Amino acid sequence: MTEWTFKIRKGVKWVDCEGNEVAELKADDWVAAAQYVNNAAREAGNQYIYDTGGVVKNAQAYYDYTEYMILSDNGKRTVDENGEKIEPVPEVKEEDIGVRADDDYTLVYTLEQPCSFFLTCLSYASYMPVNREFLNKCGDLFGRSKENILYNGAYRLSEFIPQEKRTLVKNETYWDKDNVHIDVINAKFRKDVLEIGPEEFLSGEVDMVPVSLSAMDKWQENPEAASQVHSMRPDISYSYFYGFNFKPEFASKYEPENWAKAVVNEDFRKSIIYSLDKRALAEVYEPYNPDILLQKTITPETFLQTGGKDYTELDPFKNVTSRDSYDTTFARNCRDKARTALEAEGVKFPVKVLLPYNPALINWVDECNLVKEQLEGALGSDFVEVIIERGPDTGFLSAVRRSGNYGLLLCNYGADFADPATYAEPFTAGNTYSFWDQCEDENIKKLYEQYADLIDRAIKTYDEDNKKRYDLFAQAEALLIEHAIVGPCRVSNGDGYIADRLSQFDGQFAPYGVARSRYKGMYLHDKSMGMDEFNAAYEKWEKERLKAMAELSGQ
Repeated sequence: MTEWTFKIRKGVKWVDCEGNEVAELKADDWVAAAQYVNNAAREAGNQYIYDTGGVVKNAQAYYDYTEYMILSDNGKRTVDENGEKIEPVPEVKEEDIGVRADDDYTLVYTLEQPCSFFLTCLSYASYMPVNREFLNKCGDLFGRSKENILYNGAYRLSEFIPQEKRTLVKNETYWDKDNVHIDVINAKFRKDVLEIGPEEFLSGEVDMVPVSLSAMDKWQENPEAASQVHSMRPDISYSYFYGFNFKPEFASKYEPENWAKAVVNEDFRKSIIYSLDKRALAEVYEPYNPDILLQKTITPETFLQTGGKDYTELDPFKNVTSRDSYDTTFARNCRDKARTALEAEGVKFPVKVLLPYNPALINWVDECNLVKEQLEGALGSDFVEVIIERGPDTGFLSAVRRSGNYGLLLCNYGADFADPATYAEPFTAGNTYSFWDQCEDENIKKLYEQYADLIDRAIKTYDEDNKKRYDLFAQAEALLIEHAIVGPCRVSNGDGYIADRLSQFDGQFAPYGVARSRYKGMYLHDKSMGMDEFNAAYEKWEKERLKAMAELSGQ
């Protein structure tokens, strides 16, 4: 099916930040959003959701045309500022995008090809509606203040002071306001959030506070406070993995040329991946139950099912999931083979392994120190020298990962929709997670071509039960892992430990999109769950979720 028709609920109102009615929600509001997001001049960071797998017809073509018009100064220039030729792009008009309003309450999306996961794309922010008249009125100021946003959901933003506070007030015009149980949400920014003690929580001054591992002892000293601290539900929307940089751009003192020669050797990469004790690394964040975070695949367990079977149980993953990814004996065997081959190629030992971290993220430096201990302990400091480098606390991704300023790096990627294509994105052409598509080594080139071919075939495959499509994606992901292009390790532990009068199990959930940021359906309880209560509630919730997934996937 390439055409999706939606009937828009009548009587839904747009309101301003004061709650005053401005307009009625209409189908054209989604058309206006699509035209806005896919205009390159808007620099929307989430435009790609319209194009993944060629989703919405002409969305990418319109974006490419608008980008060309910017680069060419509306067709006046034929070369860019670097003297490179600007290739003309055929004109595509905004009305050519496959989103149209047949009338005020009928919205139609036309896709480039069938897309089984299209409904899950709609949960992403770039598919949310915007009032065209208000958008035109705001111009470049749209979205830059609470006054330059209209609201039609459960809440409106009544106060916003950057780096200080954000106040959400229940929208009394919301069509389903009876299921909005919290009237006002005051979110306060505090640099010392991890220093907030149990006294502030128990007094009711705050209803939600993260509890760092370093502060846990203080909370445990107070029995009433200790009984209200619990862990967070594992966040399967974020997958963490260790990635190698195949196009090093770091400082000469870290010997990038030497690294470039070493990293293309598969045994070298495997020696590193199989020396990492992922359970011990997970304990840095979840010391009490680290096993709930561990993953052997990039796509997390329980993220997808097909035919009643978890995606990670598909046949292509058998070699990956059937063995322990921590095996120092195997790692040392790989080390010995790598050393012999690399010495013949002139590689100097120990190979410097540049391992950066973001100081703004809790416990990352501790994980890096443990990685250094594990790698040098298992392989020997005469084989690798792990150099831990403090990166910037702001702009880390641009300064480090996207700039190729690392050798080995803990990376993460968040799902955007319910399809394996979302976790293939970091490793496709133009990626900044490994740069392996730009590597000049013939073996890496061959592996990348195999991977790219599998992904291309998978994206173009739409079978009724997704069996063929998922199998191709699984083959591609297994290739990444088996050849140690990346090393999966865990999912996110959310905010770690927390005291929270809001139950995670009251609200909406999806391992993609913005559902987890919504307060609709949630209640403010008298006290927070304790660890045992939380674990029991999580086990019950997870069983019910997996049962529902199995039923939907055709078991």
